Amino acid sequence: TPDGLDVRFAVNTIAPYLLVQRLLGLFEPDGRVVNLSSAAQATVDLEALRGGAELGEMAAYAQSKLALTMWSRTMAQDLGEKGPLIVAVNPGSLLGSKMVKEGFGVAGGDLAIGVDILTRAALADEFDGASGQYFDNDKGRFASPHPDALDDAKAQEVVRAIEDVLARLV
Repeated sequence: TPDGLDVRFAVNTIAPYLLVQRLLGLFEPDGRVVNLSSAAQATVDLEALRGGAELGEMAAYAQSKLALTMWSRTMAQDLGEKGPLIVAVNPGSLLGSKMVKEGFGVAGGDLAIGVDILTRAALADEFDGASGQYFDNDKGRFASPHPDALDDAKAQEVVRAIEDVLARLV
């Protein structure tokens, strides 16, 4: 971006965080935030998240998705019962999106697979009480994300880095 951020961190991590923060007061008690995560998750380079280091495309993508999963869990814990349900969902690997077609040169799977799980996450009873969890649609169940997502200290560092970026830009 013109501000020095990797576009994947800007779009996949920072923008959703800012949007949810701005909308928190508008959610109904049974509201839900469904964040689009990925099975591709990698340890977050905090300097890259802040725009101070460059990463390759796939590394930036995987790190941005882990960062999203980390802040989703942290925000859900911080809000507890007073906030909306917040869940991170891997809609399915290598679905037939433009990114998959261009990045991997394959047609990919049926996009309806991802649409179905995101609709269920937004509306179905099976997600009641799942705030802060990660749903892996490749496995068809709630699962453990990358180990860093379960490390509260690392997750807090990611949230601080996001807030540092937002303090600089907003």
